Amino acid sequence: MQSKTIKSSIRNLTMAVIGGTIGVMALSGIAQAAQCGNTGAGFPAWVQEFKKEAAGRGIKGNALSALDNVKYATATINADRNQKSFKLSLDDFMKKRGSTTIISRGKSMKKQNAALFAKIEQRYGVPAGPLLAIWGMETGFGNYLGKQHTLSAVATLAYDCRRSEFFTNELYAALQLIQRGDLSPNAVGAMHGEIGQTQFLPSSVIKYGADGDGNGHIDMVNSRADALASTANFLKAHGWRAGAGYQQGQPNYGAIQGWNAATVYQQAIAIMGQAIDGK
Repeated sequence: MQSKTIKSSIRNLTMAVIGGTIGVMALSGIAQAAQCGNTGAGFPAWVQEFKKEAAGRGIKGNALSALDNVKYATATINADRNQKSFKLSLDDFMKKRGSTTIISRGKSMKKQNAALFAKIEQRYGVPAGPLLAIWGMETGFGNYLGKQHTLSAVATLAYDCRRSEFFTNELYAALQLIQRGDLSPNAVGAMHGEIGQTQFLPSSVIKYGADGDGNGHIDMVNSRADALASTANFLKAHGWRAGAGYQQGQPNYGAIQGWNAATVYQQAIAIMGQAIDGK
């Protein structure tokens, strides 16, 4: 779920933190002492100022000390500056994404994890097909999670003036995940700070994350059960109705549209999901 598909509702996220409550509600209404910048020169000073603010809002322990290890992520800035809209045709997009491989592998993964997908569908009403299509496109079924240090990526984008307000929210969400033990301070992921096997931004983990394996934590990186249950929960929260169709023009296609703003991406999820489900 790439950063270009961010939903405006996340902006008003309220985050309860173990040991205290952080009021991260409509950060636009909170005066920011740390000043944004457009080059890496001011980043170290910004981190120190932000650290003071974070401590004042209840961030502590290993979450607070994790800020000492963030670096200005030049690769993230370069990726953010060079985002391109989807201009490929559906056929070209499907070929580029390896749809044939995803469908074939998805069918095998569905059989191998039949009990898990049955449990998820019973709970959220979302069948295996679209979940496997998303999983396959986002990370090759958990094999390509990204190499960028997550906290550095999010901190860099919070400091950068382009979308500072939005990513300040994401930075607080990432710190909350670290503080409650659901994200390693050393976690790596995609360029914009997307986490885990289905690439959730930190605030989406806070809002839609689900404990699919029942161990009391939401581990989007190491637990496929958590990642897939969270993805199903996301789709349900975006209007998914159990038993309804999910192709274009059908009731659940709108939930797929909530996942990614690109039309070809939405179409690919629906087409590959249907092929995996054998319908």
